[in-house]
Parts: sequence; C-alpha cells; structure tokens
Amino acid sequence: MNHFLPTLPHLLSSPRRPFIHRDLSGLQFNERVLAEARSSSNPLLERLKFLAITASNLDEFFMIRYASLDRSIRLQQNRQTAHHLRETRNTLLDMVTGLVAKQTETLDLLTTALEPTGVVLVRRPPAESEAFFRGQTLFSHEILPHLPPPEPFRPHRLSSLENLKSALVFRAGVWITVSRRLPPIYIDVSDTGPCRIFFLDDLLLSHAGPAYRLPDVPALFRLTRDGDMPVEISEEDPSTVPDIIRTGVGSRDRGRPVRLQYGGEAPVDLLGRCVSALHLSPRQVHPAPGSLHLSGLWSVPARLPEPVRTEPRLSLAPLQPFLMTAMTDKKSIFEELHHRDILLHHPYESFEGYVNFVRAAAHDPKVTSIQQTVYRMDALSPVVEALKNAAEKKKRVRVVIELRARFDEMNNLRLADELRKAGVEVAFGFGRLKVHAKVALVTRVENNVERLYTHLSTGNYNAATARAYEDLAILSARPEYGEDARLFFDALCRGEIPGGFKTVVPAPARMHRLLVQSIEAETAAALTGRPAGLFAKVNALVDEKIIECLYRASQAGVKVNLMVRGACSLIPQVKGLSDNIRVLSIVDRFLEHSRIYYFGDSDRMYLSSADWMPRNFFSRLEIAFPILDDRLRHFIRETVIPIYLADTVKARELTPQGTWRKRSTTALRPLPDSLHLPTPVRAQTCFEELAKRRYRDTPLCRDHALNEQTFSQTNQSPR
Repeated sequence: MNHFLPTLPHLLSSPRRPFIHRDLSGLQFNERVLAEARSSSNPLLERLKFLAITASNLDEFFMIRYASLDRSIRLQQNRQTAHHLRETRNTLLDMVTGLVAKQTETLDLLTTALEPTGVVLVRRPPAESEAFFRGQTLFSHEILPHLPPPEPFRPHRLSSLENLKSALVFRAGVWITVSRRLPPIYIDVSDTGPCRIFFLDDLLLSHAGPAYRLPDVPALFRLTRDGDMPVEISEEDPSTVPDIIRTGVGSRDRGRPVRLQYGGEAPVDLLGRCVSALHLSPRQVHPAPGSLHLSGLWSVPARLPEPVRTEPRLSLAPLQPFLMTAMTDKKSIFEELHHRDILLHHPYESFEGYVNFVRAAAHDPKVTSIQQTVYRMDALSPVVEALKNAAEKKKRVRVVIELRARFDEMNNLRLADELRKAGVEVAFGFGRLKVHAKVALVTRVENNVERLYTHLSTGNYNAATARAYEDLAILSARPEYGEDARLFFDALCRGEIPGGFKTVVPAPARMHRLLVQSIEAETAAALTGRPAGLFAKVNALVDEKIIECLYRASQAGVKVNLMVRGACSLIPQVKGLSDNIRVLSIVDRFLEHSRIYYFGDSDRMYLSSADWMPRNFFSRLEIAFPILDDRLRHFIRETVIPIYLADTVKARELTPQGTWRKRSTTALRPLPDSLHLPTPVRAQTCFEELAKRRYRDTPLCRDHALNEQTFSQTNQSPR
C-alpha cells in the first residue's frame, strides 16, 4: 500500500503498513497541548497549566511508552524489525529534544507575559535583589531542614537515585539528594509586592552552595526510570493482592534508567561520566526546559489569592456546573428515574448529581445494597463518605477496587483499608484483567419487589477530575441495565470473569467483535446504496484490526468521522485507502474523556470507558452500554456529535501526511439554527452554554415538543 501513502515514512510503525506509530502520535498529542500553552488566546494561568501538563506527560512517556519500546528493541530477534524500532526510538528522542526546546521557550514567553500582571515567575534573580532574599528565606525555612548532609560523590552513585528523584552535585566531589516530598513550587505572597513563584530547582541552585559553604554552583540531575509495573494478581488467594501491589510499586523506583535531565552548572566531562555510569545514550539526556519542576505549575492558579487568580486576563471565569432539580432532592431521585433515564454531561453538569444519588441510596430505608467499581477516586471524595454512611446503616455495600490503576496504586490501597474499616465489602481485580468499567448499582425494595438503579459512566468516580474531565454517564431504572450490572458485580466478587450479559457489551469477551461487526454492517449498507456513516470519539485509536475495518468502510463509501484526543495510528484522507475518513482532536480547557460509538445505518449508539486499543479490548474488564432511551440518543446524535464536528476554534485535523493542522472553516456541517449557539464554534463553550440554558431547544429540555413526544413514547415501552 505504501506506494500511495503520502505519510512521512519515519511516522509509520512499519515501513510498508499504513499505521502511524502510536508513540510518535502520542508525542504529537503533547505538541498539541504545548500549542495551547503558547497560544495568546488562552489566559495566562491557563497557559501555565497546559505547560505543566506537557511536563507530566513527558515523565509518563519515558516511564511507560519509551521504556516499553526500549525493552522491545532489546528482546527483538528479527534484525530488520529491530533496526526499524531503533530508528523509531531515535525519531522519538529527536521529537522530545524539539519539544523540550519549545517548553523552554514557552516558559520564557510566559515569564515575560506574566510580569506586568503582578505574578512573577522568579528564575535565578541577581544577588542582593529583593527576589533573591525572598528566595533565600524560603530556602532556609522550607527546604534546608529537609536536605541531608553532603556525601562523597562518584558518577555511579546516580544509579541509586529513585525514579523522578533529583540530586545536587558539586565540583567539590560531594552530592546532596533531594527528597521527592519537597513541593516543586513555592509561592511568596506579600501585601504590597507581586506574587512570586519560585521553582524548587531554582532555589536549590541559588542557595544550596552558600548554605553548605560550597563555593561553586552545583549541577542538578533528575533521573527517570522504567515505571511500568506489570503485576499479575493471583486468582487463587485474593488476600495476597495488597502485598503484591506494594512490592510492585516499590519496583517502579528501581526500574532501568531511561532519561537523565540536568540543570545548573553541568560540565561536559561530568555529564559524560554520569551518562556512561547510567548506561544511557546521549540522546536520552536532556537539559531542563527552564525548570525540572514544570509539572508543579498545575497547582499555581488555585494557590494564588482570589483577586489575582480571578483576573480575566489571567484565568477563565469559573465554570458553574448545572445541577438538575431532580438530582438535588434526595427524596425525588428514585421517583424521577421511574419515568426516564437521566444523562449527565460532566463537568458542565455537576458531579454532585451522582453524589446525591449515592447519598439518597445511603439514607433511603428501602435501599438494601449499593455496589460500585473504583479505578481512580480522590482521597476526599464525598462518594466515600456516602458509602461508609450506607455501611453504618447496615446496608450491604460492595466496592470493587482496581489496585493496578497506574500511579494510583497506593491511593487505592489506602481507600480499600478505609472502606473495610467502615464495614464495606471490598474486592479487588484479579488475574491479568484490570477492572476498568465504571458502573454502580443500587438495589431498592419497592412494594416487596426489588428494583435496580444503575449508573454507567465513561469516567471515574472522582469528584476532583469530574471538574476537569469531560465525561458522559447515564442513570437508569431500566432492568436491562440493572440485571447486567448485578451479573457483573456477582461475578467479580466470586473471582470470575463476568458474562451472560443481555444488554451491555463487555471486554474482553465481546466488545472487539461487536465493533468489527458494526463497522462491517455499515460497510455492507454502503455497498447496497444505503447512506452509511459512523462516529467514534475515543482517547486513542491504535488497534490495527479496527483501523483495517475503517479503511475498508471508507473504500465502500462509509462516511467516517473520528474524534481522537491522543494517539491515532489511522491515516485519514489517503486516496484509495481512507478518502472518506476525517480525524479531529480537541485540546481545550477540559480533558476530553468520554467515549462515544455511533453507527448510522443501524442507529445504534454506545458509551464506554474503553478506547480503541488492544489493552482495552483484551487486557481489561470494560463495558460498552447502549443508549436505550430515544430521547438521550437523539440528543447525542443531533446535538453533541454535530457540535464536536463543527469545532473550528480548538479542533485540529489529522492530515494524510500524519501531521496535525488547524481546521479550515469551509465544508463544515452546520449546527441546527434552533440551538442558537455562538460562532465560531468552540465545542466546550457550546456545551457550557447549553447547560446554562438548561438544555432549552434540545431533547433534554422537558418543555421541548420533541422531548415531550419521545418522553411519552419511552414511558410506553416495556421497562
């Protein structure tokens, strides 16, 4: 096929196959995030947060994706394949070098732009300046007491550094390790002066030498290790799970070195000896992008005084999420669900709606049990308190916690201990399959009959990320959902892979096959002359079997529209291969996180927690749930999807060359005039506006004629 592929050859996962390498595409996503940090259309504090995200993403890239590629190269037996993988690795490292240079430039741009606003990013101020003395005071009081005494240094000692840990190295032949518990950012607020923001590494480099009476400016090194932690959980003895996880998390700190970053005065000879001691190549060594602690900038806006952080040129106006009346009164939630399914669109709709659902269940004497999965949950979640309250009231509460949620393992262990102490039944994921499905089930006895209330979501039960991540969820009293949810929990708590579902579609058993069959059905429809099309919104699209099906669908005339936030291996708009496929990506204020699969000929729609990746299809317990309520399906089909496809402000489009570009405003599908939404179209602004207007003129507004019609039809259908 490659004779007509215009894609840049170095982007391909294999020289003769039409798939972009997932890691190259993943780095391209980070470039799109960095573009938002550089965009003057965003308020300055929002730009700081985007810059912070790029640093966190790069840390994870090296710990997980680069480390995995490096292992594949070392284990590869085929010389030609190994050669191509090494070329891919070099391309990745070259992209990282360019990205780091842009991060440095972006930090300089933001430092200059912020200064007139009274928010000062203090870098390495001259001695005797007020900022220098402020920093010295912070160092003496907040940092120095937590530093160990200097020890003799030899380059091989860097190999003892834990993952993402830093160390100061002095030419005098001593070094000082830096605890990861020290905050990456320090903020100095005075009544009369500016708000000063100091990076930890800048304070160390400026003040550590004098504090220890060492005459030179030190070098600062930060080591990144292979952080992937494949953990097999025994299916025989669940009691061993916490110990296995703790051991695995500890191994993350001792993984193979994959990157060395440096700042300060790092002489070439010292750098060379350190690189050699760590068995790294020069390409794996990167200068600090202005600071080794850029990721700490994420916390800055929330820590500034309110008059500063709410200044319009610095921040966006805070989102005021919509909470529908039915979800505010705990007494009416179950009654409301008797009549209709409820769609929740976070963060435009408050996560408090779900919290109130759980609270209502905890306090309702008719409720006998509450069950829920947990993948990532914030430590102070109100959901935790509601579940504990329910257990105290002698209701049966079962929580299935996936302890292998990457980088949240210890949080989930602590949560498991806390829930167990409160009387909650806690089960863990088992075997090789991570429990990634997002489902909750409430059992209520009404007139001596059990009724099941189900919550199915694309996102985590996490009140913190629900304010920053875009997700979709439904609440329903349909027995079709409830019976499948009960089968799901019962199987998990028996240590079995769930099966026997009638409505929801699970992975690994059926989801991949369903998607292949659904795409093939659209292909068959197009070949018979029927209008066929599909829409998918996912975080990543890298499964080659699915991509091959999409290529065949395009060649048959199926109109394929894809929203892929992150890595995308599919190459669109290639003549004879993918002419009818368009791929968009939106990077905006909120992290696009919902997954929507819609097949036009059959008018079938699913929401899911699963991306189109082999790990989601074959290594996780996932659920795709169909939208059974005509009203909700109509809203997503005629309002949500068109708004995404019409975005020309934040959307970027994937080209046949494998690069991303700003969208053209021509040939766009117009939005319905009845929505009265602002132009040019920015999807997240449109969704915020719809929620503010209580979804007026959409099927979600109960006063709308179409809504009333479909609502009454839905009520007449068997439940």
